[in-house]
Amino acid sequence: MGADEAGNRAYRRRRAFLRCLSVAVLALAGAAAAEIRLTDDAGRSVVLKQPAQRIISLTPHLTELLFAAGAGGKVVGTVEYSNFPLAAQRIARIGDSAQLDLERVVALKPDLVVVWQYGNAQRQLDKLLRLGIPVYYNEPRRLPDIARAIEQLGRLAGSEAVALPAAQAFVARAAGLRRRYAGRAPVTLFYQIWDRPLMTVNGAHLISDAIRLCGGQNVFAGLKRLTPEISTEAVLAADPEAIAGVTAEAGQAGNLDAWKQWPHLQAVARGNLFVIPSDIISRNTPRILDGAQELCEHLDAARARRGR
Repeated sequence: MGADEAGNRAYRRRRAFLRCLSVAVLALAGAAAAEIRLTDDAGRSVVLKQPAQRIISLTPHLTELLFAAGAGGKVVGTVEYSNFPLAAQRIARIGDSAQLDLERVVALKPDLVVVWQYGNAQRQLDKLLRLGIPVYYNEPRRLPDIARAIEQLGRLAGSEAVALPAAQAFVARAAGLRRRYAGRAPVTLFYQIWDRPLMTVNGAHLISDAIRLCGGQNVFAGLKRLTPEISTEAVLAADPEAIAGVTAEAGQAGNLDAWKQWPHLQAVARGNLFVIPSDIISRNTPRILDGAQELCEHLDAARARRGR
């Protein structure tokens, strides 16, 4: 074999080696690009090798957020009361937020489970974590956190093309409401989430951010617990200008009429008892801006009644 032929063989071997090396590098780069890594609301790192294709949601608001993020078609299981949008009602049920059918969860072979950090039973979440299923925790405390959740869920499901515009639209609408209402004369407000026992929200709760957006002042913002129990006497002492509360269904009267037995309360004397449907104010979803807008209009009505 001549020197030229030996040189050609060596050259071909080098070319073949470089081609293999290039393929390996591209494969590694593709794998790195496909990997999804983010930090959830619990400060945990969530890592997926590729976008999730089979998602289980353990709370109604996260089911709704997944649909908002364009990932509703990838939700294979959810819990009771996941009723919005309409397509969510057709998803298989695996229990409720208090009691899950873990065997059913495993049988659905999820590659991602999304949970409400303080709305699901921790003992059941611990079992899920031991199974090695990736878990994403959600706990929004400010309105921008909802936009962030939509973006993150879009990343995890590979539906960024829908999620990013949806998150931007939410931010823009919230900013518009804030510009319109936040600078108006303050209205002191007691927000009632339950009547027996009597419960409210503190200043760190997402609903308080909606109250601030409307120019309202939560009279119990300074309490330590997120959803504290309070006494009737505490409300009477605070004497809020308005009382707002939730009802399960639109058009229902709610449970605020009990306050009418204290006619000296500002809120009662001025007719400022306002009911908002629970689904549009208590769920951590884009629809909270529907509830916020309704609340803002109620507080405007309270302002208009001053001096009458």
